[in-house]
Amino acid sequence: MKHKLIILTGPTAVGKSELAVKFAKLINAEIISADSMQVYRNMDIGTAKITKEEMDGVHHYLIDELNPDEEFNVAIFQKLAKKYMESIYQKHKIPMIVGGTGFYIQSVLYDINFEETDHDKEYRKELEKLANEKGVAFLHKMLHEIDACAAEQIHENNVKRVIRALEYYHLTNKKISEHNMTEHAKESPYDFCYFVLNDNRDLLYEKIDKRVDKMIDTGLIDEVVKLMKTGYTRDMISMQGLGYKEIISYLNGECTLEEAIFILKRDTRHFAKRQLTWFRREQDVIWVDKCEAGYDDNAIINIMLDKARERGLI
Repeated sequence: MKHKLIILTGPTAVGKSELAVKFAKLINAEIISADSMQVYRNMDIGTAKITKEEMDGVHHYLIDELNPDEEFNVAIFQKLAKKYMESIYQKHKIPMIVGGTGFYIQSVLYDINFEETDHDKEYRKELEKLANEKGVAFLHKMLHEIDACAAEQIHENNVKRVIRALEYYHLTNKKISEHNMTEHAKESPYDFCYFVLNDNRDLLYEKIDKRVDKMIDTGLIDEVVKLMKTGYTRDMISMQGLGYKEIISYLNGECTLEEAIFILKRDTRHFAKRQLTWFRREQDVIWVDKCEAGYDDNAIINIMLDKARERGLI
């Protein structure tokens, strides 16, 4: 008999966190965050991190779990998520994965195999040097030439994944996108509902812009200053996240605050668009449109409850 699993995802700023808490309370669930940034301590404003008050008594995992200089990637997420899921099942509750990082969700849903291929340290160093000397776009172009599908799926700023994809091809002469596709074709070991919360694009973009303004008003610049004073630097994966790299550029005198805010809003909108592209490629998802539900949380929750009942999850 398969274990039960609920997923609630969608683009940034669509309103996943609040809805997830309400839904979790109704179905006796606990939440595992599938957010690649909220896992870091002291990175609260720029990640729009859910607060203890907003959790409203619902246990959340993978929030404030690592320091910004600690490694976090899809393989680590999968390992920790599966550990926490086992703990939730032992409590006779349902795990609910909530967040916008599609590859993280996919890694658990289809139990993707992340067994490491042997590394070529010299080749990896060579790629890292190229990224430093010629820029991330140059490295991304290299990937596009050997694996256009992977290049489409991996943003050029995600240097670690770009390097891994190049290294995988170098070692195996196979495309990492084909490996991932094979893993994705596997049947899920879970009985699941995979909800994608969506909204009118113009309204979503307006929310993103307002969220960025709120981040600035509530102290994002001070948050970044404190992180830098602690010793966290822009070359760390955590500090390359949206909201952090732009403010670092401003603090380093590379652009004005106005320019940094403009870039942050623009890139966050682009990020939301990429997220939706990813979710449209996924199988067996249940799209929940806020507009069609009249922006009524109770109506949205009832849609989700009906689907979960249909699949025997509650």
